[in-house]
Amino acid sequence: MATLPDLPTAMALLEEGHRRNPGPWMAHSINVGAAARHIAARLPGLDPERVYLLGLLHDIGRREGVTGMRHVYDGHRFLLDLGYADAARIALTHSFPVKDIGAVFGAWDCTPAEVAELSSALDAVTYTDEDRLLQLCDCLAIANGFCLLEKRLVDVVMRYGKAGFPAWVHVKWAAYFDLLHHFDRLLGHSVYDLLPGVEAITFNRSV
Repeated sequence: MATLPDLPTAMALLEEGHRRNPGPWMAHSINVGAAARHIAARLPGLDPERVYLLGLLHDIGRREGVTGMRHVYDGHRFLLDLGYADAARIALTHSFPVKDIGAVFGAWDCTPAEVAELSSALDAVTYTDEDRLLQLCDCLAIANGFCLLEKRLVDVVMRYGKAGFPAWVHVKWAAYFDLLHHFDRLLGHSVYDLLPGVEAITFNRSV
């Protein structure tokens, strides 16, 4: 059984989700997929088209409306119910460069039972470079393109306010920089070299 949809199906799911809950999350998702594809194309062992699909669907839980961390639960459950286990895995792991269900910006707007379900699922995952790449690309892509990691991390904190700056935030930020350096080493050069327009988007210049 396929653990990922094909591209037309993935785009249909994304477009349906956006009709249900319009917002910049769809453009962000497309850019996450594009960033992952750019990077994977230069790395043996990673499939550029596969990671593009994973990027398209990583935030599909947003289809259920404006929520906080609940989008992780909704996306994971939705994709599992469709039989897309690999996409469901990324819907879960993309938010956890630190593999701890409590290491999130904002609050869990799920029931305790739902959080426990996700915690158990997260504990069962062994991260691969697919998980790591999507975690990184989630922090390199915004709705209008690609940006420096620092810009995205600060944007998250600004959007969440105090809830976005818990005591452990430096640990999560360090994990994102570790991911960046990991892929820099695998590539033999900067990840940013592969992301068109990253300087212009970061510094709010026209591309």
